[in-house]
Amino acid sequence: MKYGENLFGRRDPRLRENVPTTPPAANHPSASPALVPTSPRVPSAPAVPASVEPVVEGKAEDGAGSKLIVGPNIKLKGVEIEDCDTLVVEGRIEATMVSRAIQIAERGSFAGKVDVDIAEVRGSFQGELTARKKLVIHASGRVASKIRYGKMLVQEGGEMSGDVAALTTQEQQGGR
Repeated sequence: MKYGENLFGRRDPRLRENVPTTPPAANHPSASPALVPTSPRVPSAPAVPASVEPVVEGKAEDGAGSKLIVGPNIKLKGVEIEDCDTLVVEGRIEATMVSRAIQIAERGSFAGKVDVDIAEVRGSFQGELTARKKLVIHASGRVASKIRYGKMLVQEGGEMSGDVAALTTQEQQGGR
């Protein structure tokens, strides 16, 4: 970890910005300028890989919204998820969720009831899914059970089964 960075690779604003880049001996008047090592400032890498950034529009894309990422090998069971703008599922979740957006990664799975504006599925979903604005099922995505959607896109190879129906205009605007 670099000086001034926290556990997540972000700069701690409470620490001094001007950290000396040369050893204290270099400031001594007898030090030869040719022997003084200097190191250029290297910008730190982004804290979150671009591959997990949401494809949804609005608050979460600006960074102003709240986001919950359930990483690989994480299992959540029997929870209610609320007040989360974007849920990114890379592990396994059994829950009830009312939110703005859900993204299920290729190896992620969600079982339960979801009520969102936008759902993007690359992994598997089992349960009751309501995507008021848009449902996107990618080629590796599997969605089963009760599915309600405003608009839907299923890529070649994507699967859906169960009770599937489009929402009426009134249901789409009904919101949470």
